[in-house]
Order: sequence, then C-alpha cells, then structure tokens
Amino acid sequence: MTIVLAPMEGLLDFVLRDVLTRIGGIDRCVSEFIRITNQLLPERVFTRIVPELHNGGRTAAGVPVRAQLLGSDPVCLAENAARLASLGPEGIDLNFGCPAQIVNRHGGGAALLDHPEALYAIVAAVRRAVPAGMPVSAKMRLGTRDDSLAIDCALALAAGGADELAVHARTKAQGYRPPAYWGRIADIRAAVAIPVIANGEIWTVGDALACRAQSGCQDLMLGRGMVADPGLALAVKAQGLNAVHGSRADLDALQWEALHPALVYFWGVVCSRLDARSRPGRLKQWLNFLRRRFPPAQVAYDTLKTVDDPAAIEAWIDGLRQGDRPSAAKTAVKQGFFQPVGARCAYSGFALRKLESFVVP
Repeated sequence: MTIVLAPMEGLLDFVLRDVLTRIGGIDRCVSEFIRITNQLLPERVFTRIVPELHNGGRTAAGVPVRAQLLGSDPVCLAENAARLASLGPEGIDLNFGCPAQIVNRHGGGAALLDHPEALYAIVAAVRRAVPAGMPVSAKMRLGTRDDSLAIDCALALAAGGADELAVHARTKAQGYRPPAYWGRIADIRAAVAIPVIANGEIWTVGDALACRAQSGCQDLMLGRGMVADPGLALAVKAQGLNAVHGSRADLDALQWEALHPALVYFWGVVCSRLDARSRPGRLKQWLNFLRRRFPPAQVAYDTLKTVDDPAAIEAWIDGLRQGDRPSAAKTAVKQGFFQPVGARCAYSGFALRKLESFVVP
C-alpha cells in the first residue's frame, strides 16, 4: 500500500510536509500547485514553493516530493515542466482538480474537466518535455457540475501519457462537502490501464478501509485527514498489515501529549521560514484541524484564536517545551537533531517511537 500526502493550496505546504513526513507512514508527497500562466518561471519560483528541490526532491525525512503544476496552456506548461524537471523533483504532477473559482475562471484546475481533449493535449505536451524516466502524474475530480465525463477525462489523461492518476471522488460543484463517491473511482480504475489512487473524505482508518473496498484501489491519497490526525497514515498501514497477517489490530490512540514535540518543531520552522504576520495564523490553522481529533486542541485553539502576538504564542509553545511530556521527548531534546526514521507500520506506542524524529527548538 502506498500513501500519498495530498496537495492542498494554503494548507499542506513544505512546513507541514516536513512535520508530517517526520511522523511517518507517508510514502510520497505532492506539492501545492505552481501556477503557470503565460511565461517561463524562474527557478526561484519553483524552489520557493517546493524547497525540497534543494534536498534532492525529498523532505528532511527522506520522503520524495512530486511537484505540481497548474495551468491550461500546453506549450507554456511543457516549457515550465522542462525547467522544473532540471531541478530534480521526484516527478511532476498536473492539477485538474482545484475547485477554487479564482483558478477555474481562468481555465485551470477542475474547469478543464469539461474538455477531455484539453487534458490530453496538456499531458502529452508535458510528457514529451520531461525526461522519459521522470514520472508524470495527474490529479482530477469526477467532473465540474456532474460526473458524466469522468471516464472520458481519465482515458484522455492516460492516453496523453500520465503514469498515474489520483482521483478526488467529488465534482467541482460538490467541493469538500461529504460524502465522497468512492464507488465512481472503481469505474475509472476499470477503464484505464494506469495505477489509480483514491482520494477524498478519508478522516479515519474506517474511512480508509471503506474507500479501498469501494474504489478497489490499494493506494490512497490523504489530505485534511492527515492534518487533523498526523498518525492516520501509520494507523492505516498498521491496519493493513494486521489484515494481511490475520492478526488482531492493536492500535493505541495517539495522545495529544505525543504531538507536543511536533507542534514545537512546526512553530520553529514557521518562525524561521515565514514572515512574522503569517506565523500566528499558521499555528491556529493547524490547531483548527487538530481539534477535530484531539479535545485538548480545542482548548488550545480557544486560547489562541484571538492572539496575534508572536511573543504570546511563543510563551504558549514554551509551555509545551517545559510541560509534562513523556520522558522520551525530553531525551530527544538532549540528543539534538533528529535521526530520520524508516517507515514503521506499528501504531501502538506511537509517542515513544516517533518523538525521536523531532528537535525542540
């Protein structure tokens, strides 16, 4: 089973990619989109959005990152894809799923799903422009207003040369409203000869199992569910191993205290890489998702939601540094920089095994 961290503009950027891949269970990431309009972008634009390009196309934990492009002009996309490929990403992904109106009204993202011939032209142009050994993948929704063209779109993407297809099981019009229609992914999977990854509304291990059953896909793409529960990928893989070996799932709940080092590390990266005005909002954004899974995160969110002074937030973070955490966390602080850990599927004892991945700034 492969688990991919989804691209989500304004949420799953390099900061959370760093944090979540250190926790584990993620096999590959796709970056948030790089918008291509009518010019060849300078290299600094690609490396600003995907700084992992300075690290061999991988996060600090060693997880490969596929850089995503968004646009509607095949020639311009191909030229930018060639430049991006020279920077060494794990691969190039093409966005045909973004539902944002500001993107769609310029003919990008999910708006292209009304035009399968345009999808083919874009993928074919990008495929020709990048080295043969570099993967080119695509992410799509089921359609714009309905899913009547879903299979036509998937066939066009495959015919254009896409090596892999991730399908968000909702239309543009459905946005992020539940449910996700995982069964329609099974229809797409049956129609194309390339690997298909299922995506959409996977918040729990139960959701992941249901998605795999209904879509027929072995591989999953996790987005908001990973932000809300950073242990989700590990839990899904643990459940999968238990199913394969016929053993009983033995999953310990990820405790809030186990996330303290991750939150401290997250804040340290935010402070080192983002401007001061943006920092409080980024922490509150993550806490807003975490409160779905962790009741103490609701308390933290309520405490900080009106706080915009970075010094005040730093005081709250210092409370996590000095708080009553497992001894393994304090040991990790003394040891200094983290040692990258291999993918571990066992979820029980999460706190003691995974805290070593973080340094408390």
